[in-house]
Amino acid sequence: MIATVATRSRLRLAMAQLDFHVGDIAGNVQRIIAAAGRARDELQADVVVFPELALCGYPPEDLLMRQGFQLRVLQGLEEIKRAVHGIDMLFGYPAMAMGGLYNAASLLRDGELIATYHKQHLPNYSVFDEVRYFTGGHEPCVVNVKGVAVGITICEDIWQPAPAAQAAAAGAQLLININASPYHLSKGDERERVLQRRVEETGLPIAYLNLVGGQDELVFDGESFVMDAGGRVVQRAPAFEEGLWIADFDIGDAVRPLPSECAPKLSEEASAYGALVLGTRDYIDKNGFPGVVLGLSGGIDSALTLAVAVDAIGPERVEAVTMPSRYTADMSVEDARAEAAALGIECRTIPIEPLFNAFLASLADEFAGTEPDVTEENIQARCRGVLLMAISNKKHKMVLTTGNKSEMAVGYATLYGDMAGGFAVLKDVPKTLVYRLARYRNRLRPVIPERVIERPPSAELAPDQKDSDSLPAYDVLDPILEMYVERDLCPDDIVRQGYDRDAVERVVRMVDRNEYKRRQAPPGVRVTCRAFGRDRRYPITNGYRD
Repeated sequence: MIATVATRSRLRLAMAQLDFHVGDIAGNVQRIIAAAGRARDELQADVVVFPELALCGYPPEDLLMRQGFQLRVLQGLEEIKRAVHGIDMLFGYPAMAMGGLYNAASLLRDGELIATYHKQHLPNYSVFDEVRYFTGGHEPCVVNVKGVAVGITICEDIWQPAPAAQAAAAGAQLLININASPYHLSKGDERERVLQRRVEETGLPIAYLNLVGGQDELVFDGESFVMDAGGRVVQRAPAFEEGLWIADFDIGDAVRPLPSECAPKLSEEASAYGALVLGTRDYIDKNGFPGVVLGLSGGIDSALTLAVAVDAIGPERVEAVTMPSRYTADMSVEDARAEAAALGIECRTIPIEPLFNAFLASLADEFAGTEPDVTEENIQARCRGVLLMAISNKKHKMVLTTGNKSEMAVGYATLYGDMAGGFAVLKDVPKTLVYRLARYRNRLRPVIPERVIERPPSAELAPDQKDSDSLPAYDVLDPILEMYVERDLCPDDIVRQGYDRDAVERVVRMVDRNEYKRRQAPPGVRVTCRAFGRDRRYPITNGYRD
């Protein structure tokens, strides 16, 4: 539908790149109202645009099935209609209509819904399962905003050619695409390439608004932008940062966005680190934890986890504990204390030797006649897990686990030991990326001792132990994992890439047989294009072999 109003020579759009809390409808309503007021009064915007499903947060998942949830959405919608006047608003919410539930976007003007669009393409791949909840729309929606015919689309719609083409055919002069597009490495470049195709097909400029914030495993990076009719990005908001960003459009024979500030694109290391910090912060804060505790081993994984935690919530809310055993090198304890000091936190020491000896004494009859093996190694890890969980229970601080994606892929982790905790910061970070992120963090300010980065990695659960005793070198392991886990290549295809067949088949066996461990792991920030958990889902009981 098109509503006719007086034309103007310029349209000012405020892009509300904000962090909304899933399920906190009342809180989200207040954020929307406050942002609309600021866009109107401080920024003199004609229209303010909010992300996909801003009213309830994204993704709401099975909250959408609760009887009272939609009622609260309707109540929130009415509150916004009463509170916001003097500025047009475009925002996303779940809407009941025609007997179905739709992922909708409505334009609100002075208390009235002027137009509503129903998302047409419902993603049902990777981390998305919108077909489980929503009915897809079929019609374009073009609405006149201050003299500009604006075509509305929602997230996945812009990845397909039809919705933009429909809007253009219906007379749109400008496309607005509201999103809850989750982050993974290089996602920003993918988005820009897709929008360039839509611009080429339609000849229309596009304002692309994205959600920012963390939600369980997902991180939404923001990085909203405006693309002109030539396919050039003329404005870009910063990644991982909340704010209201103004986009001005000249109105003449065509609608032309005026160039404005373009935040620089981040390097892979900077963007991955930003995602880890934001995802960790939002998981802690949105779930109401006063702080976190983690085991600090003197190794690179725990050092990077500590740095992320401190950068996310501040040193005053982070507690670190070293838990040395008979196999812990003196340099490990020294480096752990140095890391804590560099980041301004207190580091306590609780030796596990008495606990370990007590377990061995209790199990002496059971273990009689056997030789030490991985069992004793796992007991040490579980001693540490018990200590950290006890601190968590007593102080109400969440335990951060420190394992990385490479370890989780092949099962190089101990159930109820180093896997015990509430959030796995590095769960989707391959070991080779861990090293890159450690060096990146040290470029900002040195906090991880150089020898932690340089020394061979070790779990220190046996004499002179090194990771390479049990695993291929990480610069070999990680590419194999990337091909098998993220790209679904079979072992023969990986071997054809130049990798040793025995190594490939060994890695594949380890990945396949450790699905049961990953099912019991805590959630963690998704940074790759295919993470374990809600993204890569394999059956535990599984007779298939490549």
